[in-house]
Amino acid sequence: MTLPPTKDRQTWMSVLAKAAPGRLAQLLPALPEHRFLRSPEVGAVMVRGRIGGTGEAFNLGEMTVTRASVQLSAGSVGHAWVQGRDKAHATRAAIVDALMQTDAAPEIGKAIVDVLATEATEATAARAARAATTKVDFFTLVRGEDK
Repeated sequence: MTLPPTKDRQTWMSVLAKAAPGRLAQLLPALPEHRFLRSPEVGAVMVRGRIGGTGEAFNLGEMTVTRASVQLSAGSVGHAWVQGRDKAHATRAAIVDALMQTDAAPEIGKAIVDVLATEATEATAARAARAATTKVDFFTLVRGEDK
């Protein structure tokens, strides 16, 4: 078994972590046989920011996350970190990560990851369209004394 390219795995793990837990449960209602390498645990991570997006790093605050690691009966291992306290979401995301490292990856990718990614893109576009309706263009007129 060869591992997937890092960029692809980062992409699908990001999609799974950001997915709505209920939607992921709809797309993967039945869980394949698995065992926990690390049972779902709730904890906190420090979120860091950068001044102006590129400047000096600083601690912004803590965020609650849940992590899990599973091994499928076929032997592939999956990991997940998700925001919040939803242990079922972390478990499902870890299972999908493990499934994406098997021969079933094309089917799982198309049925779950691609669907979630498309829905996320559409939601982002809809939010941007709503925000665009509130855009205000400011302009100034040249007055005589400004010459």
